[in-house]
Amino acid sequence: MTGPETAPTILDTTRPHPARVYDWWLGGKDNYPVDEELARRILASDGAVVRGARANRRFMHRAVRTAAEAGIRQFLDIGTGIPTEPNLHQVAQEVAPDARVVYVDNDPIVLRHAQALLHSTAEGATNYVHADVRDPDTILRLAAETLDFSRPVALSLVALTHYLGEDPDGDDVYGLLERYVAELAPGSYVILSQVTPDLSPEAIGKAAEAFRASGTPFHPRSLPEFSRFFAGLELLGPGVIPVTGWRPEPIDVEAQTEGVVPVYAGVARKP
Repeated sequence: MTGPETAPTILDTTRPHPARVYDWWLGGKDNYPVDEELARRILASDGAVVRGARANRRFMHRAVRTAAEAGIRQFLDIGTGIPTEPNLHQVAQEVAPDARVVYVDNDPIVLRHAQALLHSTAEGATNYVHADVRDPDTILRLAAETLDFSRPVALSLVALTHYLGEDPDGDDVYGLLERYVAELAPGSYVILSQVTPDLSPEAIGKAAEAFRASGTPFHPRSLPEFSRFFAGLELLGPGVIPVTGWRPEPIDVEAQTEGVVPVYAGVARKP
């Protein structure tokens, strides 16, 4: 276990942050009135958001377990969010006690709780990097202090890409993914999930309006747009699919009966 990498940061409680909105949907307490206000407004227009947040967490658990069972021993989780047990390192190290994990987020609240992410097994390691996904050079440099990028790594960006735009002069989300994937060794895994308008267009349209009105960019994507993230990679079965249907466990099958969750998910391997 090592201490978190820190950078000068200011906690802004006047604007909502996706990690804190997500925390409210998961029943957490590490959020502010501005986050709760947005979370409730979106919930009023899209009743699936709480199910979606929970489904995303369960997908992360299943995908990480799949990667660990396939022999992956290194994990880079960008857009970690506020700790909610079981965290990624707990899932990975339950399968492989020697797994090494680096968490990344740009929310000062996550930084404040970083120690909760650092309780590694004796055989493995965990670390936290306080940085923005749009700064891959910093993230990759600091992550390399814990991870060996000459060996396979599972890169996880769960429920993150829909906060990033496509403009090459802006977020350049597709270019960002390419930059991260280019650093991964063959045999590495990429774990993604993304909100889509395909399955519930009216509700997602209202949610997108609420996010943007709050000053939070939001970019739901269609199946072809989401699938583009996996270009050049080998998708694991069942491919790109609604999140509750990706290698579901009984709880996920039961959740499917509660209604649509407008989120796509996929896991791919770098050949």
